[in-house]
Amino acid sequence: MITFEVFLYSIMLNVNIETFAYTLEPVLKNIDFTVSEGKHISILGESGCGKSTLLKIIYGLLHVEHGSIFWKDQELLGPDFNLVPGEPFIKYLAQDFDLMPFISVADNIGKHLSRRFMQQRQERIEELLEVVDMMAYADQHVKNLSGGQKQRVALARAIAKEPELLLLDEPFSHIDNFRRNALRRKLYAYLKKEGITCITATHDSEEALSFSDEIKMMREGTFIQTDTPEDLFQNPKDAYVASFFGDVNSLEIDSKTRLLMPHQLEVSERETRLKATVIKSYFKGSYYLIEAFSDNQMVYFNHNTSLKANSSVFLKSN
Repeated sequence: MITFEVFLYSIMLNVNIETFAYTLEPVLKNIDFTVSEGKHISILGESGCGKSTLLKIIYGLLHVEHGSIFWKDQELLGPDFNLVPGEPFIKYLAQDFDLMPFISVADNIGKHLSRRFMQQRQERIEELLEVVDMMAYADQHVKNLSGGQKQRVALARAIAKEPELLLLDEPFSHIDNFRRNALRRKLYAYLKKEGITCITATHDSEEALSFSDEIKMMREGTFIQTDTPEDLFQNPKDAYVASFFGDVNSLEIDSKTRLLMPHQLEVSERETRLKATVIKSYFKGSYYLIEAFSDNQMVYFNHNTSLKANSSVFLKSN
């Protein structure tokens, strides 16, 4: 009985959407999932598949007639029942940031923090500036920042009051590659430390693989595969899912069609049934991606050196 009660408490969010449409054509359909306390869920999919719409529904910006959203035992009723859409324990970071351009970075971050205890407020602002690496810009007006810097300020403001649930819509899309990885590590580590439940909508498979407890692949408004990052990467259900993680080969091996990523194929010193002609070698830093042609189709595999164009190799799955 005790174990059952703990399980019930650990389920924080329960989403059931039979269908949702802006007009006649459904944007979302058959969405049914739960999220446990402190977990990080990534919704991975291409632009226009319904990711942003789902986050807006959860936050309370859109009304759902055919479905329900529960936070613990509280039903979230949406804009038709709330004068001010959104729930106080949820923060939603949209792609437009919604910052105040003519005040400082620090004041934007501290906008919703109490001024009753100014020292604690300043310490909190400085902590958040450190998380998003914006300490050097604390006194600058937001209007003078780049798009990536504004996105970092918006991230800090979203977590300022430590929401129970954080909804992030493409949260690193404007941030330079050289800064993105470090920022993601710091932010998601902070959320884990504070026990903040998080749902991220993204088309970035690297982000989803590295920082998620669970990935939900979305296509045309519905989830087509849900799994841990490791299992989703190693066992994609089809070529569409596999394609999010790089080039994918669909090959017939031992009378079975298999989906193989480039790292799952290697050059064989012995003759095999899979013979390929090298077209081009692409330098990837620690390895080369080899583009080749075999049995009237393109084949991609990794190799530790560049291979000469038009040379022939035999391949095997590893």
